[in-house]
Amino acid sequence: MFQSKKNIIAGRNPVTEALKQQQMIDKILLFKNASGDVIKEIRELAKSLNVPVQYVPNEKLNSLTNINHQGVIAFKSGIIYQDLQQVVDWVNEKGATALFVILDGITDVRNIGAIARTAVCCGAQAIIIPDKGVGALNEDAVKSSAGALEQINICRVNSLMKAVDTLHLNGIKVFASEMTAKKRLSQLDFKEPAAVIMGSEDKGVFPALMKICDEQFNIPMAGDFESLNVSVATGMILYEAMRQRMPD
Repeated sequence: MFQSKKNIIAGRNPVTEALKQQQMIDKILLFKNASGDVIKEIRELAKSLNVPVQYVPNEKLNSLTNINHQGVIAFKSGIIYQDLQQVVDWVNEKGATALFVILDGITDVRNIGAIARTAVCCGAQAIIIPDKGVGALNEDAVKSSAGALEQINICRVNSLMKAVDTLHLNGIKVFASEMTAKKRLSQLDFKEPAAVIMGSEDKGVFPALMKICDEQFNIPMAGDFESLNVSVATGMILYEAMRQRMPD
């Protein structure tokens, strides 16, 4: 099925111009054998703007559009990405306590949209995503979030490991859900600056990320069932954070 023309930019020169104008681009797909000066310029511009580039066979590009793509397709982003350190500084400057959500390997835009809605409602200031392995935050994602993705800071980083390091350097603790953890959700201290990593439902949080978290916790369940939907679990966690932070 072809993608909506309003969500893509196809062709070498159109993509180059979009990058030069610093339009918000979610990612670029390049034919894996593409070459030439324009292709080199696209790669360099994308790198300077922190836009992910994925190399694919021509059949993949043909399946996405009937426009003459010349081996290059760019996906427009539905939101404006923010710098993580600048968001941390902004939170501190206004005297707030950081509450961030880190998404690791979540590809379903409906889950991302639902998480964004809950994050806004519970007072989280930012969602941190990797530049690869996450659902495209295009116009459809914004719609599925009921506009919440436009009301919260979205920080796209090239490494979640480095993002956690940045959070630690700024005094923000990082928590991760793990079914076998001994500590319960309610035993975490959310009155201090905190970030929560949410992993995919099939793979969970990346092991290396789990190792550098400050604390692991479990969400107690009455029923004998193995897992929760990631957006539901995020809602439960963020509500607990909001509950702890509400004045008595």
